Amino acid sequence: MITRSGVAMAVCAVVLVATGLLLDYPELLALGLVAVVALLFAAGWMLVTPDVTLSREIHPPRVFEGDGARALIAVTNAARRRSPPILAAESVGDQTVAVALPSLAPGGRFQATYPLPTGRRGVFEVGPLVVGHSDPLRLLHVGRAFPSRSMLRVHPRIHPVDPLPTGGSPDMDGPTSATAPQGGVAFHSLREYVRGDDLRLIHWRSFARTGRMMVRHNVVPNEPRMMVVLDTSAPPYEAGYFEDAVRVAASLAVSGARHGFPVELRTTGGQRAAIEAGRDVMAVLDLLAGAQPAAADQGLAELLRVVPGEEGVVLGVVTGQPPGARLGAVSAVRSRFAMASIVCVGEEHGRPGLPVRGVLTVNVRTSDDFAAVWNAWVRR
Repeated sequence: MITRSGVAMAVCAVVLVATGLLLDYPELLALGLVAVVALLFAAGWMLVTPDVTLSREIHPPRVFEGDGARALIAVTNAARRRSPPILAAESVGDQTVAVALPSLAPGGRFQATYPLPTGRRGVFEVGPLVVGHSDPLRLLHVGRAFPSRSMLRVHPRIHPVDPLPTGGSPDMDGPTSATAPQGGVAFHSLREYVRGDDLRLIHWRSFARTGRMMVRHNVVPNEPRMMVVLDTSAPPYEAGYFEDAVRVAASLAVSGARHGFPVELRTTGGQRAAIEAGRDVMAVLDLLAGAQPAAADQGLAELLRVVPGEEGVVLGVVTGQPPGARLGAVSAVRSRFAMASIVCVGEEHGRPGLPVRGVLTVNVRTSDDFAAVWNAWVRR
C-alpha cells in the first residue's frame, strides 16, 4: 500500500518529468527521475518481506481504572535472512498502540512490553496485532495481521464505603431456615438421629420422653442479603455521570461482600451477577465493566418486576437524576425489602434528593462525593 509520502513522491515524479520534457529543463527531469528511482527502490525493498512468528500476552487481564496493564510481545525471525525493522500496531478497543521492533538476525528473538490504555472502564478486545513493513523512506507500507486476540477488562474504581444499611440490630445467632447450611452454631430444630451424626448433639430429654433418638439440627444462620440495582437507562444521565453511577454500584456491592453479606447485583437492562458471602467479587466487577446505558432500557420501572427470593433482603438503587415519577417505583417495591436506599448521581447544584417514603435517599454529584456523604449518613 502506498503511503501519503509515496503519493506525494509519485505526483512530484510525474510533474517534474513532464515539466522537464515540455520545457527542455534537464535539471527538473533529473529530479523527476530521482523520484522515480526512489519509488522503484521502495518497491524492491518491499519484496523482502519479514518472516516472523509472534506471540502476545496481557498481564493482568483484569485491572481497575487507571491501574497498569501491559502486553508482552515475543517476536522470532523464522527466515534465513535478517529481518528488516518492523512497526507493529496493536488495537485496544478503538485505540491503537504502536510498537517498534528492531531488525533481527536469522533465528533471532526479541521481547518487548508496552502499556495498554486503562484510563476508561470497559471490556476491550486487544488485537489483531498488525505487523507493518515499510521501506526506509516510508513510501510504501504492507501490513500483516496476526489473528491473536485477547480481552482486557477494566473494572470501575472502588470507593471505600460502608455497606447498605440492614435496618436491624446485630444478632449472634440470627434467623435460621431448614434450607440453611448445616454445621453452624445456631439451633434450628430437632430431627431424628441419622447414622454418622455427632453423638454430642443427641437430645436426651426427647429420647427419654418419646423413645426416639433425636439430635439438635444446627445450621448456619441466615444472613441479610443485599441487592444492588443499577439503572442502565440513558435519560437520567448527562455529561458522563453514568460512569459515576457504575462506580457507586461497584463500591456498594464490593463493600457488602467484604463485610460478609451475600450480594446480588442487577441492572435494569436484565443483567445480574451474585456474590456469595466470602466469595470472589470478579463476576460482579466483570458485569459492571461492560455495563452501558441504553435508550430502550425502561429504567427504574423494571423494579416492579423484581421480587426477592427470600425475606430480609436489603435493596440499594443507584441511578442518575430521574424524574420523581420514576423514583416512585422504589417506593412501590419498598414493602418487599427489609430496607431500601437510593443513590442519585449527577446533581450539579448540591440540592437534596426528592424524598421517597421509607427510603434513605442520597443525592450527590460524583462518586467521590458519594463516598464521603454515604459514610456520614450510614454512620449516624
